[in-house]
Amino acid sequence: MAADLQSKYTKLAQEYSKLRAQNQVLKKAVVDEQATSASVKDELKQREQSLRKVEQEMDSLSFRNQQLAKRVELLQEELLASEAKGKKSKSKGDSPSQPNLQTQIVFDEDLQKKIQENERLHIQFYEADEQHRKQEAQLRARLEQLEKESDQHQAVVDGLTGKYMETIEKLQSDKARLEVKSQTLEHEAKDCRIRTEECQQQLRKYQMELNRQLKQSSSVIQEKVPFNDTKFGDYNSLNVPPHNRRHQLKARDVAGQALGFIQDLVAALLNFHTYTEQRVHIYPLDSSIEAISPLNQKFAQYLHENAAYVRPLEEGLVQLHQSITEDTVTMLETVDKLQDFSKHVCTYTHFLKKILPYQLKSLEEECEAPLCSSSLTCKNQELQRDMRTVTSVFDKLQTYVSLLALPSVREDAMPQTSSSAVFTQLAGCLHSLHDAIKEMSKHYSQKASLEQELPTVTQKLRTTNECLLSSMGSLTNSTHKIATFFSNNLDFFTSSTGYGPRGGSGTLNPLQAESMLGNKKQASAYMQAVRKPRPESVPYTEALTNRRVLTSSTESREGLTQQVLQSQEKIARLEQEKEHWLLEAQLGRVRLEKETQRIAELEAQLSATLGGGATTAATQALATSPSPAAQDRPGAAGLQNQEPEEKGAGRDTTESTSLVGVLITTTGSEDCRALAKRLTIAEKSREAMAEELKVANQNISRLQDELTTTKRSYEDQLSMMSDHLCSMNETLSKQREEIDTLKLGSKGNSKKNKGR
Repeated sequence: MAADLQSKYTKLAQEYSKLRAQNQVLKKAVVDEQATSASVKDELKQREQSLRKVEQEMDSLSFRNQQLAKRVELLQEELLASEAKGKKSKSKGDSPSQPNLQTQIVFDEDLQKKIQENERLHIQFYEADEQHRKQEAQLRARLEQLEKESDQHQAVVDGLTGKYMETIEKLQSDKARLEVKSQTLEHEAKDCRIRTEECQQQLRKYQMELNRQLKQSSSVIQEKVPFNDTKFGDYNSLNVPPHNRRHQLKARDVAGQALGFIQDLVAALLNFHTYTEQRVHIYPLDSSIEAISPLNQKFAQYLHENAAYVRPLEEGLVQLHQSITEDTVTMLETVDKLQDFSKHVCTYTHFLKKILPYQLKSLEEECEAPLCSSSLTCKNQELQRDMRTVTSVFDKLQTYVSLLALPSVREDAMPQTSSSAVFTQLAGCLHSLHDAIKEMSKHYSQKASLEQELPTVTQKLRTTNECLLSSMGSLTNSTHKIATFFSNNLDFFTSSTGYGPRGGSGTLNPLQAESMLGNKKQASAYMQAVRKPRPESVPYTEALTNRRVLTSSTESREGLTQQVLQSQEKIARLEQEKEHWLLEAQLGRVRLEKETQRIAELEAQLSATLGGGATTAATQALATSPSPAAQDRPGAAGLQNQEPEEKGAGRDTTESTSLVGVLITTTGSEDCRALAKRLTIAEKSREAMAEELKVANQNISRLQDELTTTKRSYEDQLSMMSDHLCSMNETLSKQREEIDTLKLGSKGNSKKNKGR
């Protein structure tokens, strides 16, 4: 702790030195900026002085310019005056004066020189003024920039000084706190040194005591114990081996988890086979409309028996879980129920092998359908490969399970060192089963999406495909859970069991576990019997409480008898309901037979009316030819006197043939028109009757479907009732056993009370 504080303090000092160096650099920069700003100010003053001088010169030049301008004006005035005088002299006399001309020339030259000098001075003044303004603007801008930079530097300096002051204060407070902490740590270190000295003294004391006890116990062992039986395997095998109770509890927990996963797998397999059977009845041919192929009939028959092969898997694992208790030793050699589970897995694998050829042929039959596209054929081929893969993986799984079940039948069937390899291979086989089922589910979902695009797909096929996909999804999830569970618990399966010799050296025969547990129970019962105190005389209050307990037990026995009577009444009621449902099923069969007979009669009548009515129609039409007035209204009479479907169709056919004969024999134009109208009306009525006949056939097929569904529902209800009756019989048997045990217990208590 002190080292950490010292390192922190050094870090803070280093940071402070860095900040101090930075502060000096910034101060130097500020001083340089101040010096540059002072030099700029001096330069500005010099420029201002030169500007004043230039302004003074400009004022003097302007004054001189004004004087020269006045002089030029005076000279011009004199020149004008001299010119005026010359003109006057010319007018007076022809010869001008020579001296006046010379003076005029001199004045002109002087004036010209003064004008040029004035222009030059104006130009110099303008240029000097412009240069002065530019220099002044540059100097002012530079001055403003320097002032801004100085303000910024000053702000930075102020911020850094404030920050440095804060860091200095913080460092000082940290230093004070660290000093206080170091003092407290020094006090604690002193206390720890004192405690360590005390602990060392106690350790020396305990070591001396342990050495003394070790010498005493070793002397006692040498004097009293003749030999150490754990050194030799022959002697150690006669000792009672230890029993690891935690390992046993873990085994029961693992078996319970496996049972839950297997129950999910069994439910998914049942749904998968059942919905596959429904699909075989629906596609490629609907069994409610036309007969399916013999191969699909056989395949559906085998699939209908799937529960007899799938449910024993759950039952076998339930028995295996029940056989693993807290007082047993769970090893491959002692688990007898694993052999039964292996047999159930073997029977289910044989069932899969039996239905595999029918599955492949059924898919080939779907490929031979007229509306089967190339992509759908490709998906069917992929499903064939997936089904072969799933069946082969189940075969491997059955092989590994049977290998694990062999040691329970024959001890030397498989060495204990090979069981870990078998468990590892079994875990890999479960993962490959999950992958195969996942691929099959993916291919089947693609196939279902392709089938939905077909024009002849029905709603029943859509719902069946959705149910199949959901069952495959649950099957994929259950196999994934089982594979993950087995991989997570692979270390437990391959680890050493909780049963072995004392000292942990060597191995024992696992078949000795039963005798070991029996000896353990006998020893615990003997120790309890030895430690059991003698019974004292029962006080009067305890006798009264015992009597109350006895009376309450008799009352509970009466309650149990009432429960038994109620359960018997329920059983009788259920039997009555069973008979009622059987009668309902018989009534349904009778109704089905009646409907089939009626359909056959209707078909016979239709065939008779369609075949035999055409020969006698012409003679009837010639014998009973109606009048033209009556022939104009044949449709209304036919619609008013319309009979059932079969008779109406026969009457229409005979009527049409008779009208043809009448048209051949009659010659009048009115009669021909009436007969033509009647013929068209008869054909329309015949078409209407044909449509009604189609509707009747559809109703008949619908009734047949409903009858088949009711038969299936009745069969399912009967199977459920039989299962319920079996469960009720089991509960009744359990209750009878409990009543018998209670009776025996009450008899024993009464005998004990009589003995007291």
